[in-house]
Amino acid sequence: MFWQLNLILLTLVVVCAIAAVNARDLFSSAVILGAYSFFMCLLWVEMGAVDVGFTEAAVGAGISTVFFIAAIINTTRRTKD
Repeated sequence: MFWQLNLILLTLVVVCAIAAVNARDLFSSAVILGAYSFFMCLLWVEMGAVDVGFTEAAVGAGISTVFFIAAIINTTRRTKD
């Protein structure tokens, strides 16, 4: 049973990584990277590394995603000259 869950999580991680690289919009790429971090968190917890999974959830899926989205919102798409 456990290897099936690991396989599903690993597949979701790979799909999120490919989707983040191929995304056209920066906002959608940042959200997909947040999902990637969340699935990595679940994978770490499933493998028994709860402390690493908690850190991945807090830093990777939480703070980094918020910083990415804040940076995208604060940038402009056109030059001002």
